Amino acid sequence: MSSKGRTSSKNSSKKSSFQFSWKSFLILLVVLLIFALSRAKTTENSSVGKSPQQTSGSHTKTSEVNRDDQILASNKDSKTDKFKQTTDKSNHTLSNIPAFSGSPYVVLNNNVPEFTKEELKATESFEKYAELDSLGRCGVTIANVGRDIMPQDKRGSIGSVKPTGWQTAKYDSVDGKFLYNRCHLIGYQLSAENANPKNLITGTRYLNVEGMLPFENLVADYVKETGNHVLYRVTPIFKGDNLVANGVQMEAMSLEDKGEGVLFNVYCYNIQPNVKIDYKTGLSEEALGYNAATSKTKHSNKKQIKTKTSSAKNSNKATSKGNKTSKNKLKKTDDDSDVNIYVLNTKTHKFHTPDCPSAIDMQTSCREEYTGKRSSLIDEDYSPCSKCNP
Repeated sequence: MSSKGRTSSKNSSKKSSFQFSWKSFLILLVVLLIFALSRAKTTENSSVGKSPQQTSGSHTKTSEVNRDDQILASNKDSKTDKFKQTTDKSNHTLSNIPAFSGSPYVVLNNNVPEFTKEELKATESFEKYAELDSLGRCGVTIANVGRDIMPQDKRGSIGSVKPTGWQTAKYDSVDGKFLYNRCHLIGYQLSAENANPKNLITGTRYLNVEGMLPFENLVADYVKETGNHVLYRVTPIFKGDNLVANGVQMEAMSLEDKGEGVLFNVYCYNIQPNVKIDYKTGLSEEALGYNAATSKTKHSNKKQIKTKTSSAKNSNKATSKGNKTSKNKLKKTDDDSDVNIYVLNTKTHKFHTPDCPSAIDMQTSCREEYTGKRSSLIDEDYSPCSKCNP
């Protein structure tokens, strides 16, 4: 072969080798790019489902930030199907809820409710109640509260329902004496629900009146005044297999004005000052000076505390050695079978004699006359006025 031929063959070989290396580099670059994009997508998907950060604050409407952006940002990790949380548990557990510190409620998630984007699309009024679990306990309840589902008639009886953990216990330190109420998850004034077992839990008087009622009133007043809707969810939170809930999470947002009228996310504590509760069974004992925040009692003498049960015999016993309760007074309450006329305040759940100054000055919107037994009113979670003592 000539020298010229050998040179041409050599140059061709170099050119082919160069082309092969360039193509290999491009293929490697494409593979690396695909791998990088795949890793980035995996990292993004792994963030879905994380619990929202729990923080505390004041019970006020949040107006400093655009509400659509705030709520969507808060709930960006809650990509669930429509109304999925009506059967699921709350995003919050007792481990990330602050211990009771003296206030009947604590703010969660910067007071922003954790509704999904689909849930916020609701336009018509509705109510939805979770099925009772294997222990008979209530689950999540959700409603889009509007005037059309609010009560038009007088409230009916709910005494036939015995929620899990229900016990009849009476203490002088409790407003109205009875420790437990049949607490509506979605209040009667919002849903017109009476004896619905899926909507009633065993709750303390403190939970019912000091914790939940102010928020229910806020929603009811807003809907009545504006005619708008409020998306409203209440979630009872139980520890393990306990029959009595430790508290409830309450969330609400007015829809037509995107939270300008009503916006809150709070946890209300199911405790009662001066009473120690066994949440597993519902049994309780009076412990004057007992602090639910520290689970400690000022009294060191355990003999002073008597367990309260549903038996009439135990309910008439003295509650403590140094603070005996009049048996006659308790008997009068238990055996009160006279039919009388009372004036009810449907907002505060107090009942009065017709000539009581509070009854005379009561607003007509929350005033209702009742003819019947005193004991029946107490069974319906009403408490007597401390002024007229009906």
